[in-house]
Amino acid sequence: MNLKSGRIEGFEGYSQFKSVKEFNTHVEMWLAVKKQAFSKGELVGLKRLVRFSVKVPGVCNAKIGTLLKAINEEYQGNGISRSTFKRMILKAKELGILTIYETERKNGSQSSNLYSFNRFPQSEPPKENKLDHPKETNNLLKTNNKKINKRNQAPIELDYTFVSDKVPQTFVQLVKYFFSDAKTIEEYWHMVQIAAFRFEGTQNTEDVLAIAIQSFKQLVRKLKSTKLVVKPIAFFYGILTNKIKEFYLEQLFENQCERKSFRYVLETGEVMYYDWLHA
Repeated sequence: MNLKSGRIEGFEGYSQFKSVKEFNTHVEMWLAVKKQAFSKGELVGLKRLVRFSVKVPGVCNAKIGTLLKAINEEYQGNGISRSTFKRMILKAKELGILTIYETERKNGSQSSNLYSFNRFPQSEPPKENKLDHPKETNNLLKTNNKKINKRNQAPIELDYTFVSDKVPQTFVQLVKYFFSDAKTIEEYWHMVQIAAFRFEGTQNTEDVLAIAIQSFKQLVRKLKSTKLVVKPIAFFYGILTNKIKEFYLEQLFENQCERKSFRYVLETGEVMYYDWLHA
């Protein structure tokens, strides 16, 4: 049975988040892991959908036309197509980022869909297994050899020596003692980049690295003292964000007399510049 269309406030029960801040944190986690699955145009559509999902955190029932119009205005006529937006929706649904509900008007005709963002999972959802159907062959020995080879082709896990050069070695050397594979180390550093970007920390690389190391050590202490940390990388991001925010505010205060302007990314994704000259 389809949902009845109505005001967005009527769909609060479909929100999985307690606040916009919590919603944005989960979106950032999703993008950190799944961003590469989307094209540039699809990412534009996804981010616009996120911005339309803040009145009720994580829920949107706007028409596609409304979303496309807003994108077109923002990019001065160089928006994205309806087909691009629909491809984004299908990908987000397949990846587990979105749940989509069909709605209908009082007369029974179909209305705009209800988009509900899902929480970032505590563990990665299992990927759907695809059965391989071997081609028919009269050579039974050849077929059996193929099956044996497939069983022997186990995925190779790359250790910390394969981590990208973009990740500071100081950070790698610390994290490798607890998470030795390259992919995990790079994911932790990506969380650092996300947090630093929000508070203009990209300009203070040495300070951000020091904060990242402190935050990871705090995570390790927490992991050693309790078993309540279900998703360590999410817990790390929370510690990191708070520490960088504290550092940012200290810098802001110290530069009060220098009339410096600071950039800060709001929870809605919009950028704000704070200038002491006009404070």
